[in-house]
Amino acid sequence: MSLSMYSASVPVFKRQLTGMLGWLDKAEAHAQARKFDPNNYLQTRLAPDMLPFIAQIRIASDGAKGCVARLAGIEIPKFEDNEATIDELRQRIRKTLEFIDSVGRDKIDGSEEREITIPMRNRDPIQFKGEFYLKHWALPNFFFHVTTAYALLRHNGVELGKKDFLALGDG
Repeated sequence: MSLSMYSASVPVFKRQLTGMLGWLDKAEAHAQARKFDPNNYLQTRLAPDMLPFIAQIRIASDGAKGCVARLAGIEIPKFEDNEATIDELRQRIRKTLEFIDSVGRDKIDGSEEREITIPMRNRDPIQFKGEFYLKHWALPNFFFHVTTAYALLRHNGVELGKKDFLALGDG
C-alpha cells in the first residue's frame, strides 16, 4: 500500500499537537514547583530577533490547520491570535485538533496535484502542487515552529526529552 496524503499529514499533525499539550502541562508543573507564573514562558525567546514562544505555538497551529484545509480544498478556519495564557494555548491546540479531526480522509487523499496557493505579505503568492506543498513547505514549516517551541521550554528548564518531542508518552 502506498503512502496517502492523509496519512502523511493528519496523523502527523495530530500526534505532534497532542504531544505539545503534554509539554504545556510539564511547563506549568515546572513553573508551579519553582513558584513562578507559568505564563512567563509565553514571551521567552532564544534570540532578540525571533518570535516568542506564544507565536511558535500559534504558527504551528496555523500551519497544521492551514495545510489540512488547503489539501482538502476548504476554507481555513480563522483563530483570533489573542491567547494570553498557557491554558488559552491549550484551548487553541484543542480547537486545531478538533478541526483536523473534522476533515475526512476522502477530502485529503488524492490532493497530490491540487493547486495550492500561499499568500505572501510583501510579494506575489507562491504556488505548489499538493504533494510538493505538504513535503517541502507545510511539514518543514510546522516542525520548525514545533521544534522551536520545544527548545524554548527546554532552554527554560522544563524537563522534556526526546520521548516528549516524539509524543511517545511513558511507553
